[in-house]
Amino acid sequence: MPEVVQIPVLSDNYVYLIGDDDSGTCAVVDPAEAEPVLDEARQRGWRITHILNTHWHGDHTGGNVEIKAATGCTIIGPRAEEARIPGIDQAVGEGDRVTLTGGATAQVLDVPGHTAGHIAYHFAADGLLFCGDTLFAMGCGRLFEGTPAQMFASLARLKALPDDTQVYCAHEYTESNGRFALTVEPGNAALAARMEEVRARRAKGEPTVPFPLGLDKQTNPFLTAATVEAFAERRAGKDVFRG
Repeated sequence: MPEVVQIPVLSDNYVYLIGDDDSGTCAVVDPAEAEPVLDEARQRGWRITHILNTHWHGDHTGGNVEIKAATGCTIIGPRAEEARIPGIDQAVGEGDRVTLTGGATAQVLDVPGHTAGHIAYHFAADGLLFCGDTLFAMGCGRLFEGTPAQMFASLARLKALPDDTQVYCAHEYTESNGRFALTVEPGNAALAARMEEVRARRAKGEPTVPFPLGLDKQTNPFLTAATVEAFAERRAGKDVFRG
């Protein structure tokens, strides 16, 4: 099973290295910037062979070109956003498979909503999901380019994955997401318990990501929304939430 290393960058972003000690190689997921990624790989003795982008936003692709120049890696990104992915070598979409040098294989899922061509990488055999800004712990991405119906459908696709899937999203938004979730489902005991743990971890400066998908199915108001209309109402509420 590959080793996943979490690198906090900018104010609240996470970049991930998917490493394989046997081959001494790794892939980078959504590098917001280059230097911390190159430093981490160097310290671990890993050679970067791939960059996996989930969408075109600069806080997910800002390190692409510099990392590629330093390592000669292959940049993989969403086909529908190919023109907006810096340095892209391989465009992928729904149903495609990406195999890393160490042998780990991901299925590409089209999950539009946050952006029009957003994708996720699901390493089914390893129980890992790299979902960018589509799904967050107790939250989901803003609808910058997509519609409520698109995001509702995208989240339904992710919700259908196994409960023990470990979700690696791209931001540490969990505490604020949880505060909003409590206003939607104040009687949700699982949510209240999760928020106690989240507050304790954040007070110690610890990350709340990754998280098991099964827990999010119980505590994320965007996954528990039964209809597109209910989802849209909750998304609109979160957009203006200041609690």
